[in-house]
Amino acid sequence: MSEGLDPTTIIFALLAIIVVWKLRSVLGTRVDVESRPPAPDARSTDAAGKAVRLPGAPDNHIPPTDQNAVSDASVRSDKARAALATIAASDPKFSLERFVAGARVAYEMIVVAFASGDRKTLGNLLSPDVLSSFCSAIDRREAAGESAATRVASVGDVEIVDGAVRAGTAQISARISAKMTNVVHDKGGAVVSGDPDVLVSTDDLWTFSREIASSDPTWRLIATESHHQS
Repeated sequence: MSEGLDPTTIIFALLAIIVVWKLRSVLGTRVDVESRPPAPDARSTDAAGKAVRLPGAPDNHIPPTDQNAVSDASVRSDKARAALATIAASDPKFSLERFVAGARVAYEMIVVAFASGDRKTLGNLLSPDVLSSFCSAIDRREAAGESAATRVASVGDVEIVDGAVRAGTAQISARISAKMTNVVHDKGGAVVSGDPDVLVSTDDLWTFSREIASSDPTWRLIATESHHQS
């Protein structure tokens, strides 16, 4: 008898390999046939119509944050830790990682929408009082014939500073650092302020709020305090 492999054996071996490959190609693919689409009010859209997650929205389509997105650096004080513990006790679904990731996205959306005068996007992300203040500033700018543009180069640390639960409403204050360019042109196109080629560092203290019992998962901006550095 020949010591080589029988042709029939080789054929069956190849078939086995093909079957295993087919099974892995199917079993290795996740199909969420039972998952429901996210609630319409859990996301907003930017000017291009692209869905963007808001702070706290439970959207599984958001890419995971990197390993350092939420660390001890995000919560440096005992005061902040105690505040987050209070919120988590009142809202078991609260996720610090999800909040921080969403706050970064919302920060960029808000500063860009303010510069471009996108009132619709701002309306989805701001409390009525803050929206009124932002819109008044946009109205004054437009009345003067000026236009603004902001480009966010990066959003850095999001440090939780404080938080509380009052009358069923959770609030979180976070210090957000970023680098961006800001420029304002007059009606003739001349630069009134800023420089499109110069990055400005910002260190803003923003406070977000959400009604815990509400079906709307969105955390809305209720207060701002901005610091700009060269």
